[in-house]
Amino acid sequence: MDLQEFKKQQIKEQLGIRADFGTIHAFIDFANVNHWFEYDDQNVDGDPLPADQRLSIDLQKLHDFLGLFSGDIRFYYGHDPAKPGSIGFHRVSKYVFGQSRVFTKPLQKIKHYLNPAELAATAGLVNIDKLGSYIIIPKSNFDVEITLDAIRLAERYDTFCLLSGDADFAPLLRYLKGSGKKTILVKGGYIQDTLKQASDITINAQDIKQHIAMEKQKPGS
Repeated sequence: MDLQEFKKQQIKEQLGIRADFGTIHAFIDFANVNHWFEYDDQNVDGDPLPADQRLSIDLQKLHDFLGLFSGDIRFYYGHDPAKPGSIGFHRVSKYVFGQSRVFTKPLQKIKHYLNPAELAATAGLVNIDKLGSYIIIPKSNFDVEITLDAIRLAERYDTFCLLSGDADFAPLLRYLKGSGKKTILVKGGYIQDTLKQASDITINAQDIKQHIAMEKQKPGS
């Protein structure tokens, strides 16, 4: 057994992935994944993060980690064509995951009108129109696209691995389990019981952050 095969076996044992899970395909809901370590104050080794550093998802590490147990990896995220940083991220994601494995669409910009308590607590840019004070929230849900792809491609895998904590995916997980599939959920923070109950294995992002996270300088530092 070479080093890579040994590493694959080790990771599968740590995560509880048995041989009967068969072929695994991973689906990444990156809008959810991107915020997993947003409020962490410790690095991947458990040491305090410097004040000017934060943890972020490392796309290459995420791809390599999932590749230890997944036969296919699909990456879903929304982009903002008006922002150079978003264009650069698009290039990097396609380089890491492959041209045909990255699925994106433009972000929607939703107006969220603030109540007095929210307005007092909001430090960012607040806009005003005739209906009141509001902020712009970028949003790009992929629950429909991921659900359709998961069902359309179901004959190609034995186990569906979802990286998300979005409760909207609970019906999909229940459907796949009812169709004889195994399900793996990789999530960050709290999730609703409906998601957990529909998963054969639930993996907390904190338990794998040494495999998928990196330190970055905070904006403005």
